[in-house]
Amino acid sequence: MKHLLCAFLVSGIVVQGLGQQQASTTITDKSAEYAATITADDLSRHLHIIASDSLEGRDTGERGQKMAANYIATHFFNSGLQAVVNSEENSKSFYQPFELVRRSWGQVYVETGTKRREFLKDFYIIGSLNYPGQKDMDVVFGGYGIDAPNYSDYSKIDVKGKGVLVWSGEPAGRKGKYLVTGTSEASEWATNWRKKVATAKEKGAELVFVVTEDQKTLDNTINQYKGYFSHPTLGFRENGATNDGTVFISPAMAAEMLGVSERQLERQRRRISRRGKSTTDRVDAGAISIQAQRKEEAVITENVLGYIEGTDKKDELLVITAHYDHEGIKDGQIYNGADDDGSGTVAVLEMAEAFAQAKNDGFAPRRSILFMTVTAEEKGLLGSEYYTKNPIFPLQNTVVNLNIDMIGRVDKSHENNPDYIYVIGADKLSSELHKINEEANAKYTKLDLDYTYNDPNDPNRFYYRSDHYNFAKNRIPVAFFFNGVHDDYHRPTDDVEKINFQKMEKITRLVFHTAWELANREQRIVVDSNKQ
Repeated sequence: MKHLLCAFLVSGIVVQGLGQQQASTTITDKSAEYAATITADDLSRHLHIIASDSLEGRDTGERGQKMAANYIATHFFNSGLQAVVNSEENSKSFYQPFELVRRSWGQVYVETGTKRREFLKDFYIIGSLNYPGQKDMDVVFGGYGIDAPNYSDYSKIDVKGKGVLVWSGEPAGRKGKYLVTGTSEASEWATNWRKKVATAKEKGAELVFVVTEDQKTLDNTINQYKGYFSHPTLGFRENGATNDGTVFISPAMAAEMLGVSERQLERQRRRISRRGKSTTDRVDAGAISIQAQRKEEAVITENVLGYIEGTDKKDELLVITAHYDHEGIKDGQIYNGADDDGSGTVAVLEMAEAFAQAKNDGFAPRRSILFMTVTAEEKGLLGSEYYTKNPIFPLQNTVVNLNIDMIGRVDKSHENNPDYIYVIGADKLSSELHKINEEANAKYTKLDLDYTYNDPNDPNRFYYRSDHYNFAKNRIPVAFFFNGVHDDYHRPTDDVEKINFQKMEKITRLVFHTAWELANREQRIVVDSNKQ
């Protein structure tokens, strides 16, 4: 694969730091000096390129993403960072390329015997299905699809090799108490359809059809998410079975598949409530034919890595990340992603330059630092997943991941106080990381550190939604810096003109100061917590 710009980077350049390591106390004192090189003007200069229309929204594997990768690699090279990825030419590269697969739908339908039902009109699919030709399949009624000590829909049916139809929700008895819990509180089965699918698959089901509450519910979901359901997806090439998708249908279509009336099927629901037990044995099996054709196309994309080697503790590594991909072009509109995550990307560029300048001046970090902008975050954290499964440096030597995803805007909760940042995950695995970040802020930047989204009960679950999580899964302490969502999130209006660069400067300096301490302190931070 050839990149559009700076092809010489593929051959790789190793830049050696100049000067000798100074005493650790002197290094600590230098933190403010090099943080001061991170400026709003420089962040703006970078972001006006990264989030420009010419980069076409930086969609994974597309031309704009390649252009962004070249811009980042050029900056790493010009700043004096080392290329560390082995290339096919037995040299070093700034790029860590890997292959994804773009999947799109071909012909998709379900034949019930009386009619052919259409995809995104009569049903939708979540997950991966691949029936390239028509497949005939027996289907059985699975009630609510629950298998619990107090209530089971599987005691009198055999689902092996068959399609299973399960209602959404959970049954309640005559007095309003749920049959699974025996109380007025529903169990996880009420809302977690994936649990029902997993249970059916464990019992040998070929495919699961989830029956929505009514036709209106199905129609509303299709209308709201039609673009998402029909849009091509990117993922890793799968080994083994690919039919792990779930089909969502209406009650009318479910009755049709089983050869009964919708009224007869609803009668079984009421009978369960009256008798307090499953009625799956009261509905005969049916038969369908299904085709769900998947087209596949290989897509090459790449993480961009720049390295600064440490001194006496060089075998230990800090990884500083942001994702540089975004949504690309949709319906003729460019999604520039200035905040998401152009802001984090240029923060990494500025920190890389600051640390490189420090090394050039004789103040190299004691520990090594890997600056990595990752691709395919918007497709499911794929770039960081690839790195953690194919690390350039051993994960056991990785001390910490500091991840930056959206730091250039102000959310509604902080409209009167832009000098804030949400910090997520810093205490999940290491109490010391949390303390170090707070001390750096108190000494240097004095931002409002908001821990709202660090609450494990927060419904947004942001801790699991950016690239740091792939490091956390490997027991590597992480800190995630995030400004919250805003009205332009994942919209074509997320443009550079709306970025608050003074805010960005302060947050980037906070991450820099935290990284400086982590890189130069005597002891590696402890992994002493388990709050994930």
